[in-house]
Parts: sequence; C-alpha cells; structure tokens
Amino acid sequence: MEWERAMVELSAAIDHLATEDVSEIPRTQLAEQLLELHWQMARLQAQIARRTGVRLP
Repeated sequence: MEWERAMVELSAAIDHLATEDVSEIPRTQLAEQLLELHWQMARLQAQIARRTGVRLP
C-alpha cells in the first residue's frame, strides 16, 4: 500500500538526519537545511491537520 511505503520512507529520512553530526555542517548550509526542515515540517503538519479534520462515522 502507498501509505506504508510513504511512512517507511519518511521514517528512513528522519533516521538518516539523526545520524548526521550537525556540528560539522557549515553555517550557511545549516541555515539552508533549517529552512528546508521547517518547510517540510509545515507540510507534514498540514497533512496531520487534514486528517484531524476528517469526521469518522
């Protein structure tokens, strides 16, 4: 199913980020990454909100 694959990929991406040594990332690149991470987090929160608003029977 598409949902399970998407969740596996999301989890793998988060796991990859967790293994990085952020102290070794140049400041300019770190700033870019922070902006991108916040953008992606907002997108994820929007999907959570969409599903929260669904009324189940």
